[in-house]
Amino acid sequence: MPEGLPAGLAALSIRGLGMVFERGAASVEALAAVDLEVADREFVAIVGPSGCGKSTLLKLVAGLRRPTRGEIALYGRPVRGPRSDVGIVFQSPVLLPWRTVLDNVLLPADVLRLPRAEYRDRAAALLELVGLAGFERHYPQELSGGMQQRAAIARALVHDAPLLLMDEPFGALDAMTREQMNLELQRIWAAQRKTVMFITHSIPEAVFLADRVVVMSARPGRVLEVIDNPMPRLRTLDDTLKPEFGELVRRVRLLLGGHGVAL
Repeated sequence: MPEGLPAGLAALSIRGLGMVFERGAASVEALAAVDLEVADREFVAIVGPSGCGKSTLLKLVAGLRRPTRGEIALYGRPVRGPRSDVGIVFQSPVLLPWRTVLDNVLLPADVLRLPRAEYRDRAAALLELVGLAGFERHYPQELSGGMQQRAAIARALVHDAPLLLMDEPFGALDAMTREQMNLELQRIWAAQRKTVMFITHSIPEAVFLADRVVVMSARPGRVLEVIDNPMPRLRTLDDTLKPEFGELVRRVRLLLGGHGVAL
């Protein structure tokens, strides 16, 4: 939590959030009456059918769009536009091909005009944390898909933003790499303890990673239920075979009715 703010203040507070996209004479209601609070250093996963507004919600939290109605506050401060205290990881790593891995990780520091020499050390430490030590001078095209996403995660963390937004970051990876990245992300979160909002279509992935799973309805997206995950950390792949894991997956699956998600 940023210094000087009262203990117990929600990291993220969403109240009465609605989003309507105008399409000429027509309109599409993407989100309706979304209420949600995320605690400091909490890992929250959001699942829901395709087109329910999950990615729209993330963009609104990031300040990349303005909501039609409702309010979003980050550590008590209203979100009115793009903010420097948010890190974002998209489904595609979006690494600049002409920059080395290290220079890609340093991109937020360059954009925010932070002292490069100081943040170079932090970038190197983050590359070690995500398992990319020794690849600092490589270019994105020389990395596997999983390695590129590791670099993207390091880039999102380099300016030490308290909130990390992740929009289906492992959706394009094969199943084995995705499992490994889930383990790695959990390890990185335990080391960095950021507040995380994680969008996914995979119910097992949401249950494996999250402290709470937010289940959304079909469009217009509403919060159907928020499910606590009491399973202790750090979790292993063996935990996915336990009855309590299966029961949590079953609860989310029943809420969603099997539509538009990876079951």
